[in-house]
Amino acid sequence: MNVMTDLIQGDEQSNLNPRKEGATSGPAGNPASEDIDSPERLRPAADLIGSHVRGRSPSQILWLKLRRNRTAMAGLYTLAAMYAAAILAGFIAPYRYDNVRHDLPFCRPMLTRIHIFDEQGQLSGPFVYAIVAVDPQLATYRDDTSRKYPIRFFLRGDSYRILWLVQSNIHLFGVEEPGHIFLFGSDRLGEDIFSRILYGAQVSLSIGIIGILISTILGMIVGGIAGYFGGVTDFALMRSVEVLLALPSLYFILILRQLFGAGMSSTQIYFIIVIILSFIGWATEARVIRGMVMSLKEQEYVIAARAMGFSNSRIIIRHLLPNTLSFVIVTATLSVPFFILGEVALSF
Repeated sequence: MNVMTDLIQGDEQSNLNPRKEGATSGPAGNPASEDIDSPERLRPAADLIGSHVRGRSPSQILWLKLRRNRTAMAGLYTLAAMYAAAILAGFIAPYRYDNVRHDLPFCRPMLTRIHIFDEQGQLSGPFVYAIVAVDPQLATYRDDTSRKYPIRFFLRGDSYRILWLVQSNIHLFGVEEPGHIFLFGSDRLGEDIFSRILYGAQVSLSIGIIGILISTILGMIVGGIAGYFGGVTDFALMRSVEVLLALPSLYFILILRQLFGAGMSSTQIYFIIVIILSFIGWATEARVIRGMVMSLKEQEYVIAARAMGFSNSRIIIRHLLPNTLSFVIVTATLSVPFFILGEVALSF
């Protein structure tokens, strides 16, 4: 019994004094204060002094959301492929857009008439047969199996320029003269439709992207200024927007084209079309951006930016307009058909 009593008393004393063996009391009498305040324990906290955690910007967040959307990424890759084909039109197209064959008008497409077996059934490289006109008036043709033209890759042909900088005469594919290859057929002048589609895409797609950039930037600037400052500035800008929206777009475009397009070169007409379409397309976007900025300017981070003494232009550009990118991206994407159709209307 005495042994059991001694053991119980020893446990009670150890519970009342949990200090480990070898630990010393601090100045305030706290146990193990030397371990708690030791440099080894404080080093991780000291390493954090002066460091900060970087967050993601609104554009980075939008890009992450876009990458998770497979349908949107498929559309993005499709547009990128179309623009790449338009930029490299001279290299991909077998002929220039003005290469004329008057003896072969309305030729049928040759895309399904590319052969890899000859008349003996032997496997060979891709080739096309020569085309002979049966009735030029009715545009009927037949294949001349006695003459075949192998399809060559990286063949030299008509000269062209890429982005007005690089000049070359090497084409992705083609056939040697006097053969010809019309993948999508030929038009009434005997011009290759496939080549003309690629060259025509340069005009339509470039007008779309340049017009969207100009109208988007103009709409964001006008909408941001009107929404942030309000008052007389907002009233004057929004009344101008409403007057512009009240005009019938198509007829207004045609009138401007008639006024500014007479006696101009093709390059001048191109820039006139871009300016006209950009001038028409920014009004709707500016009005929506104005409403978004009016709601965003009362947020805490904008008030904090004002308190820190940031200029109005910095607050608009760095803090307000980036938070409207979700709307801007959607409207810019939906505006591409409008600019292309407008270019078609002005091209006649």
